[in-house]
Amino acid sequence: QVQLVESGGGSVQAGGSLRLSCAASAYIYSDNCMAWFRQAPGKEREGVASIYTRGNTYYADSVKGRFTISRDNAKNTVYLQMNSLKPEDTAMYYCAAGATVRWYNQADFDYWGQGTQVTVSS
Repeated sequence: QVQLVESGGGSVQAGGSLRLSCAASAYIYSDNCMAWFRQAPGKEREGVASIYTRGNTYYADSVKGRFTISRDNAKNTVYLQMNSLKPEDTAMYYCAAGATVRWYNQADFDYWGQGTQVTVSS
């Protein structure tokens, strides 16, 4: 059963771009805040960006102006467009969904994808 499936990760040089996608089951997508988290080796998982059902978005300071989160309601899919990538963006990126959440708090999210690796080389 499909719940959250991420795709779009890969390896890119610094300054490059990637677009991550998260395809969600309809029952998860329709009523939940959708978010991206990331976890680098040896570090805690951190919130990157989120988008609520009404379209309001939030970003970590470290990615503001470089990353854009969006959602396509017709496809039950959330995207994370990542531009001007830096080596410090290297991490496993996870898609998450939750109904009543603080966008940055992973404990508030009920559903998680398996993750997609992003590697940025200098």
